[in-house]
Amino acid sequence: MLLNTYEPWKFAFSKENEDIKENSFGIIGVPFDSTTSYHSGTRLGPIVVREASFGFEKFNTTFNKELTAAFYDFGDVNIVPGNCEETCNIIEDTVNEILDLNLKPLIIGGEHSASIGAVRALAERYEKLTVVHLDAHRDLAFEFVGEKYSHATVMRRVHELGVSLVQIGIRSSSKDEEEYVKSTYDIQTFKNKDTHRHMDAIEYYLANIDGPIYISIDMDVMDPAIAPNVGNPTPGGLFISEVETIIQALSHKTIVGMDVVETAGDRLGDTTAVVAAKIIYDFLTLTD
Repeated sequence: MLLNTYEPWKFAFSKENEDIKENSFGIIGVPFDSTTSYHSGTRLGPIVVREASFGFEKFNTTFNKELTAAFYDFGDVNIVPGNCEETCNIIEDTVNEILDLNLKPLIIGGEHSASIGAVRALAERYEKLTVVHLDAHRDLAFEFVGEKYSHATVMRRVHELGVSLVQIGIRSSSKDEEEYVKSTYDIQTFKNKDTHRHMDAIEYYLANIDGPIYISIDMDVMDPAIAPNVGNPTPGGLFISEVETIIQALSHKTIVGMDVVETAGDRLGDTTAVVAAKIIYDFLTLTD
């Protein structure tokens, strides 16, 4: 067990945290939602997503492949309720512990601010890091209701680290955020209609990214008909087959970490949790 974690549950098919196979994935949950501005409950995301993972067979019929990858669930980070900045510091420390074990982090959220700590740790170790960000929102506000550390500012803090951004599924943003995107050269945008009409262009772009990639998936990128229980649901989202296509395209690249955040289900068997677990399950199936 890592220093700052505890173990309420484990993701299905995870290995015991002994005799660790290097270059595989280490899972941590972040049960934090203190900056949530609409639908609260993402602090329960790690528990309900893990529970939902037990509904899947080890053979993945989508990719005609068995889940054979070794991965390890280290439990949940000990967050500081109400203190996003300190929680991000703890996440950064925990991700560094995972990296020191020669593992790659896979975070289950919890609100999207968790990405700040994870990417900070990775940006220190990898040059030319690209964050592929699936979301309904840009999350590029400089501050939100006076706070610089927030689910609505996460990608601004990430971009300030000098990483490139690829934003997919965007369908909601502010004028200031749009102006910020125009002012920089290293933010590529594919809006929601691009995923519906031009997936081939997205696949081509992802295939040509050089260097290490961190994947950040906000569950509100999905259409609310499929994943209704998220922090900020927005109509016109992606379908599971489109996310599967994106994950498959990225599986051929150098992935150094991933998060799946903003699941706000409050009960076992929650639909959004099942979809989030399926995304993680698909990703892990393709990593080996």
